[in-house]
Amino acid sequence: MNKQHLRIAIITGAYAPFLSGISIGVHQRVCWLLQQGHEVFLIHPEVNEYYPKEIFNRPIPGIEEIKSFPNFSSYAYPTKPLIFYKSLPVPLHYRYWNDTKLLLDFKPDIVVLEEAPAMIGYYSLFLQGYGRLIGREYAKLTDTPVITLFHTDIIAYIRYYLGNLSFCLIRPIIPLLVRHFSEAYDANYFSSQEQLNEYKKMKLQRGEYLAYQGVDCNKFHPQNICYDPISHDHRPTLLFVGRISAEKNVDQLLQAYPLIAAKIPDVHLVIVGSGSLYSEMQRRAQILGSGITMWGESHGKELLGWFARADVFVNPSVSENFCTTNNEALASGTPVVAALAPSTAEQVSSGYNGFLAEPNNPADFAQKVITILENPHLKANMGEQARHSILKFDWSVCMKKFERKLYQHINNQREFDGDRKTKKLAMKGKRTIG
Repeated sequence: MNKQHLRIAIITGAYAPFLSGISIGVHQRVCWLLQQGHEVFLIHPEVNEYYPKEIFNRPIPGIEEIKSFPNFSSYAYPTKPLIFYKSLPVPLHYRYWNDTKLLLDFKPDIVVLEEAPAMIGYYSLFLQGYGRLIGREYAKLTDTPVITLFHTDIIAYIRYYLGNLSFCLIRPIIPLLVRHFSEAYDANYFSSQEQLNEYKKMKLQRGEYLAYQGVDCNKFHPQNICYDPISHDHRPTLLFVGRISAEKNVDQLLQAYPLIAAKIPDVHLVIVGSGSLYSEMQRRAQILGSGITMWGESHGKELLGWFARADVFVNPSVSENFCTTNNEALASGTPVVAALAPSTAEQVSSGYNGFLAEPNNPADFAQKVITILENPHLKANMGEQARHSILKFDWSVCMKKFERKLYQHINNQREFDGDRKTKKLAMKGKRTIG
């Protein structure tokens, strides 16, 4: 029996050419749904002259392919740069565009809101952003289910950018904000069970776990060693891939590096990415010598080669929510050393596919890396187990679960509407008889 093809509106706070794990995940989700025959309306951020020039020239593989699908349409809403991070977008106030009108024109069966807090304006504490709950007005008018996918630990981000003192001042209102957005939607999905548990303590409503953030295990594979970007370089390589920004804790790697190099003199740390702290990290890396390479951004086969080339993938961030790059490294057969955080414990099993290090402890982080590099047999076993450990999060597996949830929400709403209609008819019948 053929599945019913759905009309799905996806509203996202991040999409190409704005580069992040969210952007990659949204694109993969859209592609998969289109391939299943569903009609997708993507509402995504506009890029304009206010952003750094490198964003316009950024090559994002696969973005053009979705435009060839006849069942795809899109709208780019007006944006401005995030006040704390000029390379990421924030939706302009709803005076400038109207999500309800867009949805009324498309008439979706369900609305999927990716990164609800960013869309509303929580990242900047309402100084920027859309300013109202996305999709709720349309849901009230049409009884259409609206769900959210929770990507980012917004509390950690606010703390990083405001500092501990300012954060302490606003901390009492955070549960109110979390409850405000979460109770407005039919379900709020977290890809990390531990992250979900943390937010439930902060008054999260209607929160559920769903493994929606997977990795393409066919694309990220140990065989990509054939794309090795530095095939002439035989030094043991530590790899970081991500934004070079405060919340990613990259400075911890620069503190850990001398400790690692003291035991592994020829170790090579490669930092791939761009961001607000890139120039500062580059300056500090130069002081530490030629053992650190600031590579800048990497895309396509070159990036696939980096993941397969690395001896250890290193991630010092403590604000991840089921980190995309951790998944990509594991699928490439590369052991991961990551700072212990709610989500990383669900990706990395210490001693099996990598190690978890004490957060913000460069000495402990360094020791975990040294343990792997000094034990070739351990490293080989971890590499083999790394790929095996992530297969349950293969993209196709995650998307089938996600699709089932979409059908479930739509069917539940139809049953509810049917019951309500039956009750109304019954009440009308009683009044007629009376």
